[in-house]
Amino acid sequence: MDNKSIVENEEITFKELLQKGKDWYSYIRLQWKIILLAGIMGSSIGLLYSFLKKPIYTASLSFALEDDKAGGGLGGALGLASSFGLDLGGSGGGGVFSGSNLTEFFKSRSMVEKTLLSNVNVDGKEISLAEMYIQTNRWRENWKKDLKLSKIQFLPNSNRKSFTRLQDSILGVLYNDLLKEGFSVGQRDKKVSIIYINVSSKNELFAKYFCETLAKEVGEFYIETKSKKARINMSILDRQVDSIRNELNGAITGVAIANDNTFNLNPALNVRRTPSARRQVDVQANTAILTELVKQSELAKVTLRKDTPLIQIIDKPILPLPKEKFEKTKGLLMGGFLGSFIVILFFVFRRVFTDLIR
Repeated sequence: MDNKSIVENEEITFKELLQKGKDWYSYIRLQWKIILLAGIMGSSIGLLYSFLKKPIYTASLSFALEDDKAGGGLGGALGLASSFGLDLGGSGGGGVFSGSNLTEFFKSRSMVEKTLLSNVNVDGKEISLAEMYIQTNRWRENWKKDLKLSKIQFLPNSNRKSFTRLQDSILGVLYNDLLKEGFSVGQRDKKVSIIYINVSSKNELFAKYFCETLAKEVGEFYIETKSKKARINMSILDRQVDSIRNELNGAITGVAIANDNTFNLNPALNVRRTPSARRQVDVQANTAILTELVKQSELAKVTLRKDTPLIQIIDKPILPLPKEKFEKTKGLLMGGFLGSFIVILFFVFRRVFTDLIR
């Protein structure tokens, strides 16, 4: 008897649910004109947005690093081990330019700011990339009301050390904006030493120039840092070679002067020949030292060439850049759906609220 009651109650509950569903459908159907109007308005807004939304241009650049000091048999063994999924160490954190550190170095504030303060030629005029970014995003229109901001300029060839605190703050905002949506750096495969830079912007030229300038600035810093010791050593050797060469030339001149002073001298007066002999010893000593220094200097030049890494650009951004645009069809469909959906939700909440009050 109890089981029959439970079944009957379940049947009644299911019927009630069906009836409520029909009631809700009828209620929503009665509002079809308003829902249709909301859909049309939403589609119109979506279409207008697709016209107003500026396309986003993406510049891509790829390059490879070749460093003789980073290779060798050990490097090959580590690479072979990593291909089998084994991590033997030695591939990460060895220096600022090793592994993923290099990609993070591209995103460092110092490199990004140095790139933003670099000059480019646009329509025959020199302009900094920072100023170009500000103009692209129309920040100056909002700055007109503020006297301090309206006077801020990032002129070509400006001195970074002379910047005010406000200029530093603006550069910080530029840096954060670029990190959030401006560019990305990375390797598609850790086994391949090819690095990709992608820069996105509403301004096609800014995306291209920033991408190329960033690669240039980081490349120059990378080469300078990696070969710094070898260049210092070569510079010291060059100065020593010049110094000893001057000493040798002076000694040779001294020998000639001493010989002139002892010309037709009485052979019995050998003491007068002492200065010439001393200068001759200086000539021989300086000749030996200069020979060795020249040899070391040439070796230092070879070492410098060996220690200087090669940065090979593979692909550069070429105009016109690929662009991502908000399509008109997408705007129509999304706008219409969202408009209709919001109005339907409004009617549902209104009826639920009305039923609760009753």
